[in-house]
Amino acid sequence: MKIVIIEDERVTADDLKQTILQTDANIEIMAILRSVEEGTDWFKSNPAPDLIFSDIQLGDGLSFEIFCDLCIPVIFCTAYDEYALNAFKANGIDYLLKPFTDASVGSALNKFKNLTQIKQEEITKQYESITRLFSASKSAKTTSLLIHHRDTIFPVKIEDVALFHLEYDVVQMLTFNHKTHYPGKSLEELGELVGPDFFRVNRQYLVNRKAIINASSIFSRKLSLNVSIPVKESITISKEKAPLFLKWLSGG
Repeated sequence: MKIVIIEDERVTADDLKQTILQTDANIEIMAILRSVEEGTDWFKSNPAPDLIFSDIQLGDGLSFEIFCDLCIPVIFCTAYDEYALNAFKANGIDYLLKPFTDASVGSALNKFKNLTQIKQEEITKQYESITRLFSASKSAKTTSLLIHHRDTIFPVKIEDVALFHLEYDVVQMLTFNHKTHYPGKSLEELGELVGPDFFRVNRQYLVNRKAIINASSIFSRKLSLNVSIPVKESITISKEKAPLFLKWLSGG
């Protein structure tokens, strides 16, 4: 069996690859793709795999854009809410809730192996259903995050958040008035909640557009961000992600 992984988080992609191969050593991982743009280009010039494992929200859009003209079954991997997964499962293709396990990946693979045929119109119907669900979730936009501190729960407006920073496996939320809170969620979960005004510039930082003063080029075509609040280390963007970031920064 030949599989393609679509996942913009390198650690998550490598973990998924290892888990799949541990489940079945005969599987071939043809490619790991990290964006809608890279995925679209890859499928134009390479033979189709038997199966795709794909994150839903990538740095430059929803992965459904890649599958418009493909007739390939997909197992989606997402940190999205459980109610959404239940809605997805009603359409027949499997979905894995992150963080996934050996058992959940193995179960999804077994389900695929038991399928004899997936028609294009069925796949299209599934994508349309998921797209509607995500569109509905965006219309009910989250405006605040609830912070739990000891015995107190209080809201912080998302528009007041300058950036989120992952440090020692704990996510910190830094506001424009220089306060630090702990939202108790992963950067991936937060990226789905805070909306398009934030960009995941690297593994450690999810940054609000309003916090960015400027970006400067450094060696090897990387970018360095200058933000409006103090940070402990320089915030850099890889040369692979820089074009997507600049497109986002310009409002594209």
